[in-house]
Amino acid sequence: MPSKPYLPIWLVLLAAITSLAPAHKANAMTAEQYFADGNRLFRDDLYWAALLRYRQAADEGLSSPLLDYNMGIAHYRAGQHIRARESLAKAITEPSLRVAAHYNLGLNAYEQGDLDEALQWFRLARDQNTNARLRRFAIIAISRIRDEQAKPDEFEVRVAEREKKRDFAKLHLRARVSFGNDDNVFRSPDQPYIDFSSPTAPLVTPDVKSGAYMPVSLSAKYLINSRKFEGFYVAYKLSGRYYQDKDLDNANEFQHEASFGSEYRRTDGDRKRVVQSAFTVSQHDETYYDPDDGGNRIINGVSVDDRLNYLRYGPQLSLRQSYKNLTIGAKMKGQLWNYAEQLVVSEYDHEYFLLNLYGQYKFGPTSLLRLTAEGYSRRFSDRPAFDLDGQQRAANPTIRYDYYSLELTARQRILDNMWFGFDIKRTERIDQYVGYNNYTRDSVGFEFHWTPSRRFDMEASGVYQLYDYPNAFAFHEPAVGRKTQESARARFIGTYKMTRHLSIVGELNYRETVSNDARIQYERNQFILGVRWEQ
Repeated sequence: MPSKPYLPIWLVLLAAITSLAPAHKANAMTAEQYFADGNRLFRDDLYWAALLRYRQAADEGLSSPLLDYNMGIAHYRAGQHIRARESLAKAITEPSLRVAAHYNLGLNAYEQGDLDEALQWFRLARDQNTNARLRRFAIIAISRIRDEQAKPDEFEVRVAEREKKRDFAKLHLRARVSFGNDDNVFRSPDQPYIDFSSPTAPLVTPDVKSGAYMPVSLSAKYLINSRKFEGFYVAYKLSGRYYQDKDLDNANEFQHEASFGSEYRRTDGDRKRVVQSAFTVSQHDETYYDPDDGGNRIINGVSVDDRLNYLRYGPQLSLRQSYKNLTIGAKMKGQLWNYAEQLVVSEYDHEYFLLNLYGQYKFGPTSLLRLTAEGYSRRFSDRPAFDLDGQQRAANPTIRYDYYSLELTARQRILDNMWFGFDIKRTERIDQYVGYNNYTRDSVGFEFHWTPSRRFDMEASGVYQLYDYPNAFAFHEPAVGRKTQESARARFIGTYKMTRHLSIVGELNYRETVSNDARIQYERNQFILGVRWEQ
């Protein structure tokens, strides 16, 4: 059985103005307030209550095609198809509402089982030239009805074939080029400190350096819809940052990632299933610099600048099943991380395995709650594990860290264009040798999103993390005491859409890490302004 014509969400209240006015007592409300309150009730899926407000607005003297249109849509949603037809027919007199009214009269007739009348209205929406999107929806609706009647005409067949060919392959492209300033390029400590891991060394005086840099990013995905619900894709991602000052070259960093795989997407009423599988290969390059001054690291007379360069590859799979209010899903990943070969120090080569399970429930159109459980493991092949005295002896077995986390996320929509969320997360790391590097990390985060206009968008997010190391020592020296660490991150992003594809993006980033191991303690601010292209 073919799918029935559908009602795009933006057509629900075509010209309704978002109203924040609270409901007043009936005898204190104007016609405009009744109308605005009816729109609010409609957005909350309270169609009968919305109809009551619309009638009260009419009783107070409000008479307009827009009121007739909104009443028609509310009657349609409430299953009152005869009254819906009467109200929508009145809205046809307004030129700006005529095409939408024609299309919705077609939906209404279809729900009543009158396919011939539905075709008449859909053809009127199809034959106009003022709204290309409604014309496309009408063509799809006509094709589905013709399929149901098994009587397709030549026009619909030609258009349906063109649409099918047009959607056979899709290219998703996003590129961003920015210019920014970094006030702590090498994440250097901002105060002198004693390096207790080398007690005979002099006082360390870090040199905090700042400078301008260019962050760049590119992502491209080409999808071939080879079957009805399934497609094959290839994708590429590039990200990096390049500093303008030659003295800061050691902070340059970039990564290439290529992947290929398949996607399965199927929607049936309120049910939606998405399955994605891929094989990914990634190349990462950065300099293993000294954070105290950004200089090169020399060990036993040998440079180890490329110690953090690696090639990463492996398969991944994700599954997502959605119902009306409930969503469940899983992610799995297995990778090999192959780092640059080192002669005088151990390498970071390791195996990486991940399993992520989550469930999400929508309590209504404005709020949801998600629970995520995750476990992953890093199993190194060359780095020896630490003993409980903080020593990393060559005869020890290699490091294996297992991580387990549980996260609770909540989101609440305040207005149609504004929502916020928060999450709490606990992560435990288990050092599988003697537990020296075990830790528990508690995180609290928030996010806020506001779209004040069609062109402008703002995002803000932040997270605070507190680590508890029961066994590890600061500087790996027992005399210094147990290691402590906490960190905070914050981000603000503002986007102004100049055209359909081109946007200006401003970004502020802040990060701070506090620890009694002064080597990892730093504060950093980044300011970025760039342009983004996407299609």
